[in-house]
Amino acid sequence: MKFEIIGEITNVETIAVGGRIRDIMRLRKQFGPSRWRKLKGIAHVRLAGGAVRRAELHWYEAQGIGRKKMKVKRLLG
Repeated sequence: MKFEIIGEITNVETIAVGGRIRDIMRLRKQFGPSRWRKLKGIAHVRLAGGAVRRAELHWYEAQGIGRKKMKVKRLLG
C-alpha cells in the first residue's frame, strides 16, 4: 500500500528489539549491523487514491540508519 505520512507519528511503542525480531538477519544483511528495534505508532496518512486516514504504522529503526520498511498495518476510524 503506497502512502505518505502527514504530520508526526504519535503513541510510538517498541514491539521487539534485536534477536526478538523475526527478520533481524535480513535487516542486518540489507542495511548493516546495529541495534534494530521494531516499532509501532499512529499517524495520519494520505493513501494512493488521495484519501486521508488515521492508521497504525509498523517499521524497523536503528540509530545511524533510520526508519526502514514502514507499512500501514491497519486503518483506524
